[in-house]
Amino acid sequence: MDLVRIYECLCDRTRLRLLHLLLDGPLCVCHFQEILREPQVKISKHLAYLRRSGLVESERCANMMIYRLPARRPAQLEANLACLQDCAREEKVFREDAQRLRRVRAAFGCETPVCVRSPGSSC
Repeated sequence: MDLVRIYECLCDRTRLRLLHLLLDGPLCVCHFQEILREPQVKISKHLAYLRRSGLVESERCANMMIYRLPARRPAQLEANLACLQDCAREEKVFREDAQRLRRVRAAFGCETPVCVRSPGSSC
């Protein structure tokens, strides 16, 4: 993975917010909409950009499109994600996103596809 490509992806606040949320695990576009309070078209556009660049992977699960960070990440991406995680603690918008993410994940029930539920959760 090219370092310049990583930085091109990281130069947008929405993409940073998406990546920050994915550090906690896979999510559906509908969850991103709820957390970021942005329209589906905007979220999908940024996720497609990240997917084309290799920073996220996607799969269809039931009627949801699920996004996650790649299982195998190059060292350059891993280092930048760690930096994002550290820096996000200082930014109000990232803290608010994390708070809404916790609420969204807490509301996951048995109707939520297993592909986005927390590992080890049972129904």
